[in-house]
Amino acid sequence: MEEMAYRMRKKTLYLANRAGSKGAHIGSALSIIEIMAVLYGGILKIDPKNPFWIERDRFIISKGHGSLGFYTALYEAGFLSEEELDTFEENGGILPGQPVMSVEKGIEFSIGSLGHGLSLGVGVAFAGKRNHTASNVYVLMGDGECNEGSVWEAAMAAKQYHLSSITAIIDANEMQSDGRCSAIMGVNYGSLWESFGWQVCYVDGHDIHDLYVTLKAENKKETPRVIIAKTVKGKGISFMENNNAWHHNRLSDEDCHRAIEELDFSR
Repeated sequence: MEEMAYRMRKKTLYLANRAGSKGAHIGSALSIIEIMAVLYGGILKIDPKNPFWIERDRFIISKGHGSLGFYTALYEAGFLSEEELDTFEENGGILPGQPVMSVEKGIEFSIGSLGHGLSLGVGVAFAGKRNHTASNVYVLMGDGECNEGSVWEAAMAAKQYHLSSITAIIDANEMQSDGRCSAIMGVNYGSLWESFGWQVCYVDGHDIHDLYVTLKAENKKETPRVIIAKTVKGKGISFMENNNAWHHNRLSDEDCHRAIEELDFSR
């Protein structure tokens, strides 16, 4: 999974560079790389040869602007060919900046506006409970996204219906497009999730072992759980880390070369 994360981070930079003047959400993708590598490298019960398998686990990326981290994971897992991956943000390609539903390619739902992914996940988990399917549901969200009121409506419903199959993962990089999350809406998210009746776990979002052990642990309670993963926006590239200029930006050839050199050296 560590090797997978390295390849994903490198491919993310390559694709962002290929996007040219359109730019890409680079920082948000780099912060979720380890989370995605653990999910697609060791946690999710999925089969790219049977994408409509009814017993499959469902993954929903609610922070759709992290799509590069998502697409590279789908490539590693065998849902996308390299040719398909290279169509990122190309006219006529299947991989726009925000994911569009394509179950056969591993994309369960279209995502754009923030705050909707958890509601989708709750619906899937509720249907699975009624149909007695042995599927888990994972929803990846941003900490800034948790400002959306629809998140908390979904959180209430998940607790009310005892949806223990659902796990929310918060990419807690403490930044959003307008600045620091604490300055925009300073909230203790752990306490807030607990008040809504969710089990709360804290992990280092870049520690493969920590993520794997936490995600692999069996949920023996009749309540949903949330994993707050402390991350760094732009992780792995010194001039991008905690630099909100890279929330969405154009990655020049020079910067791309510099970033990949740094990534290879640190490896």
